[in-house]
Parts: sequence; structure tokens; C-alpha cells
Amino acid sequence: MSSPKQTAQAAIDLVRDTLTSLSHEIHGYAELAFEEHQSMKRLADVLEERGFDLQRGVAGLDTAFVATLGRGALHVAICCEYDALAGLGHACGHNIIAAAGLGAALGLADLVDELDITLLVIGTPAEEGGGGKIIMLERGVFDGVHAAMMMHPGPADVALAEPFAVRHVHVHYDGKSAHAATYPDEGINAADAFTVAEVAIGLLRQQLPPSVRVHGIVTNAGTTPNAIPESSDGRWYIRAGSLEELDTIEPKVVRCFEAGAWATGTTLTLRDESLRYSEFRNYQPMVDAFLANAQALGRPFDDAGAIGRMNRASTDMGNVSLQIPSIHPYFGIDSFPASNHQRAFADASVTPAADRALYDAALSMAWTVIDIATQASLRNDLLP
Repeated sequence: MSSPKQTAQAAIDLVRDTLTSLSHEIHGYAELAFEEHQSMKRLADVLEERGFDLQRGVAGLDTAFVATLGRGALHVAICCEYDALAGLGHACGHNIIAAAGLGAALGLADLVDELDITLLVIGTPAEEGGGGKIIMLERGVFDGVHAAMMMHPGPADVALAEPFAVRHVHVHYDGKSAHAATYPDEGINAADAFTVAEVAIGLLRQQLPPSVRVHGIVTNAGTTPNAIPESSDGRWYIRAGSLEELDTIEPKVVRCFEAGAWATGTTLTLRDESLRYSEFRNYQPMVDAFLANAQALGRPFDDAGAIGRMNRASTDMGNVSLQIPSIHPYFGIDSFPASNHQRAFADASVTPAADRALYDAALSMAWTVIDIATQASLRNDLLP
């Protein structure tokens, strides 16, 4: 008689080619935040065909879904992401995340009754700046979930997620246009406001702790050299080691943007692009179970050093982890020196190494769900 882990592996083996094809297909869609209609549909359709109860458009988000199977006491959620980056495509490998989450679910589908679990696959849009999971969390999608997990590709295997908390902010300055040669004294230069702000931020960095990052881009600063820009726009991220630390850092950065307005006479408007992402709280017993399963498949998950720094990247899964025991391991796709958010990493996310990471992640997550469902100490810790 097969063990549950053997059953899960056999099921994932049967759909391995399908998972690989789906990963490559979603890679080709490269849909941006809240626009992942094709990616979401492909995942949801497969799950519905496999017998999962599908709810599409949950939490008022067109590209979010929840697929549920089983009626067991332990509720376990596997999260899928599938949004791409503007101008870079799937340079963070969310195509792999989506396919691996699907694979884990298909591996567990025939075991939900035996394991006494309710299995949820949660399709979460807009991780790259939109905070889809936070919206879903606040609107009750994760209510009743006892454990949550997902995987993320990177240059190397890393078991612990240690991301920064982050605020995503849109910065806008209003000035006054004028002919730059004949009436320069009539203008109020909105582009100069960003110059002042960026210099101020650069100087501020000397007084910022190592756990803080401040970075951004100017997306609009005028249209022609002989017209003083009447408006300018930028997108900036303020990161810190925790939400508590972020509370102390934000006012300092905001003052830099205010300096730009004061110096130039422009009007400043700040608008949050999403709710703030939090730090991540790893549920160590589940990390330990996952790590044993991944290493049993030959994944190194040793100290990756500088190559493994992707585990510091911010994620809205952090907000989930503060409320629900969670893990968010990183699977290497042999991309180094290419790392996430580079075009070379987008290319690397559809290679044989990436396809192998997809399979290993799906199987590791499925086996970890089996562990937390069948090991009394793990199960009892998770159930209320």
C-alpha cells in the first residue's frame, strides 16, 4: 500500500508536463497587477476540472480566486501568484509560483479525506506592488485558515523568508509651465522638485540603519526641453526591517519630498499605491518539515550567502504570516549571476532548471502539507 507521500508524488508525476507547459504559458502572458485574467483563468479552470469548488473574483478582485477541496478539520492554504513586472515580464518568476502551487494541490487532491484537511488554493493577484493578499486578508478570504504556504524562485535555495516591510508611494508635484527661454521667471519647475528630493534622500541615507532601503523612479518630468515642466510624477518604495521601524523612517523620507516642494514652490501630493507590506514571521515547525522534504529531493538549502539575498525582498505574504502560520521558501533556478527583477531572470524562469525547481517545490509543499496533517504535534499546534 502506498504512503500518502508516494501517492502525492505519483499524482504530481502524472501532471508534470502539464505543469511545465502551464508555467511557460503564463510566462508568455506576462500580465501586470490586477490584469492577470488569462493566468488566473488557466489555473482556475484546471482546478475546477479536478473537482475543486471554485470561487472567482473573490474579495472584489476580478483576478483573484479560491479553490476548495475537502471538508477536513485542518484548513491549509497554498497561495499562487501570477503577476508580472512592467517592462520586464516574469522577471520574478511568478509563473513558477503559480504552477508549483497548482502542482502541490493536484498532488494532494486524492488525499484530502485521508488527511482530514480542507485544501484551499488561493489565487492572489498583484503581489508586485498592489498588495492583493492584503486586500484579500482584510476582506476575509483567509478567515479560518490554519496554515498557509507558497514558494518563490530565486538564484539559490533559501528556507527562511526575511523580507522588508515596505510602503509603496506615488509622488506628484504640481508646478507651473512657462517658456524656458523667454519667460523662465514665470515658471515653477516640477522636475526640479524631484532633484531636490532625491538629493535630500541621498544625504539622509547616511543616517539610515542598514535595515532600511529607499529607492524609486521618476516616471514623468516634462515633455520638451523648452517648456518648464508643470508637473512631475514618481514611484518610490520605503523599506524597513519591520512595520514598527517603517513607522519611524517614513516621516524622514516624507520630509525629503516636502523639501522638494518647499525649495521650488511646487505643491506635493503623496498617494499610497497599496497597503503597507509587513515583515515575515516564519512558522518554524513548518519550516523544519519543509526543509526535510526539500533536502530529501536533493535540494541543498544550505547557507547561500550573498547569492540567497532574494529572501529579503518584500512580499504581501508577510501580512498573511502575521495572522496565520506560514512559510515562504525560495527555490534556486541556477540563474546566478542573474537575479530577480532582471530580464535575464525572466529568461531563466523557463529553463530546465526552473522547471525542475517547479517540480521540487510542488512536491515539497505537498509533502509538507502531509506532515502537518499527519504528525500529531504539528497538527495539534495548528488547530485551535
